[in-house]
Amino acid sequence: MEKSKLMDMYNRMVMIRKFEEKAQSLFAKGQLAGFLHLYIGEEAVGAGVCAALNDDDYIVSTHRGHGHLIAKGGDVNKIMAELYGKVTGYCKGKGGSMHVADFSKGMLGACGIVGGGIPIAVGAALSSKLRGTKQVAVSFFGDGASNEGSFHESVNFAAVQKLPVIFLVENNGYGEFTPQHRAMRVENIADRAIGYGIPGVIVDGMNVMEVYETVKEWVEKLRNGEGPVIIEAKTHRKVGHSEGEEVFLDRQVYRLPDEEKTAKETDPIENLKEYLLDNSIASVTELEEIEQAAEAKIEKAVEFAQNSPFPEKEELFTDTWV
Repeated sequence: MEKSKLMDMYNRMVMIRKFEEKAQSLFAKGQLAGFLHLYIGEEAVGAGVCAALNDDDYIVSTHRGHGHLIAKGGDVNKIMAELYGKVTGYCKGKGGSMHVADFSKGMLGACGIVGGGIPIAVGAALSSKLRGTKQVAVSFFGDGASNEGSFHESVNFAAVQKLPVIFLVENNGYGEFTPQHRAMRVENIADRAIGYGIPGVIVDGMNVMEVYETVKEWVEKLRNGEGPVIIEAKTHRKVGHSEGEEVFLDRQVYRLPDEEKTAKETDPIENLKEYLLDNSIASVTELEEIEQAAEAKIEKAVEFAQNSPFPEKEELFTDTWV
């Protein structure tokens, strides 16, 4: 793989990580309201997928959507402003963390309803097929959403219509606080694909190169009418389901010690960094410059958000009802 692509993916992952760490810090200080679901530890999936897409290809996200939008080229200023509830945010401060979107980047929105975004991606893929544009749609969702009716109905319809859509399962082993083995009998969600007569593929979601190569291969197949496909990325989130959860969980531990240890010790960014250094593809200085640039950009995003105004009371119902 060429250096420019590897460095591009490293930059995407670092930008996501720096944004999420800053959001985590701001939430802990009480500066952000509402729920906050972070993508820390899962960056290789969003970065690898979006690096394999064109600007006009579609993605649909979940309640954990900052990372996907950043990976697709979203504006961190607008995302941060949305978290602050400011008018300069993607949804003018009315959507918050779980409802960021940028149609200009093909990002059709994050969705606070589990499994709610899957049919939207199928609709985008149907539009692409009918218009003959060869655009591909990717639906990001978790293992918990794969038990929703919206998942099964969407996969079945997409399979029958041979739509150019990738059902991208980010399997971090937990649907909110419920471990996978307590919610389904199958070990691999990708195995469910056989029931719909389509391929199911498993990738290491902690290896951005594997994610990228697999998705790139399937994107080309989908552009040539060979869709859809279920791709399951086995990944780990380093943080809880949502920030501040220890308050309403009364500090109960729902992940086994070995699982938490694996999640903390396995890092997709460190994996790529090690590969780049060991193979003399990039220097320590080059990687540090990317990290410093990302930090500076996120700090400016915070400043932009803090200096932006809140919506006026008169704006309460605008952009809400038709």
